Amino acid sequence: MSEHLHDCRVLRRCWPEYADAHSTHVVNVNGVDIGGPLPVVIAGPCAVESMEQTLRIAIACKDAGAQLLRGGAFKPRTHPASFQGLGLEGLKILAEARARTGMGVVTEVMDPRLVEQVSEYADMLQIGSRSMQNFPLLKEVGRSGRPVLLKRGWSATLDEWVYAAEYIAQEGNLDIVLCERGIRTGVNESYARNVLDLNVIEPLRSVCPLPVIVDPSHATGTSSRVATMSNAALACGAHGLLIEVVDSEETRATLRCDGEQGVTPDQLARIVAPLGGVA
Repeated sequence: MSEHLHDCRVLRRCWPEYADAHSTHVVNVNGVDIGGPLPVVIAGPCAVESMEQTLRIAIACKDAGAQLLRGGAFKPRTHPASFQGLGLEGLKILAEARARTGMGVVTEVMDPRLVEQVSEYADMLQIGSRSMQNFPLLKEVGRSGRPVLLKRGWSATLDEWVYAAEYIAQEGNLDIVLCERGIRTGVNESYARNVLDLNVIEPLRSVCPLPVIVDPSHATGTSSRVATMSNAALACGAHGLLIEVVDSEETRATLRCDGEQGVTPDQLARIVAPLGGVA
């Protein structure tokens, strides 16, 4: 690790109450504790595509045992012609889903100018992998007063990831959850979109008391491997999972964003059911 890393306030050595290597700063999101004794599952659609789709999936996720609802109203896409999300309409749909299910909403913000607007609807602000080093955005979400889910950039080192969290912490917000979502290597994309770096969890937890969760959906890129990698992530010490969900196999091909990696509600229920035992 960098010799400068000791200056970060998000490290254990700068946070006396979390000096013990097994202690974790619990982040509360709409009544759900991330970093507590039991793993938390955040589940929902990759993108909010309609009111009907989102409500169906939200209710199914709630019934399956997920505690928080994820869904993208603003979607960063590699190709500019790809579906970019519904924007404000998507935020309103997520708020309706929260009203129907009681599940807190986790959604991405991409633009510092939109942090205030997204904060009006979201219980937790997500920083995507592409935005991990968007420093003006990190500072703005740090001032928002909302808990932050900080995804690891797809080529970020452990130090760079911690530095990104420090940008948020310097604005007075220590309610940060770190999310491993796979890193880019020379893998063959015929079998994996990214490499899920579970090696990072133990060293990250040893130096930093922030909760760490894992996104097996983006890492694998295919629904058939999500359950296996979810179990592996929890066995390696993750505090929870971020999982994409489709409402059925039949609708998978019709989705405008990442349909192939979403699990069905039945698959989600099978992932969630044994988590107490794994924890």
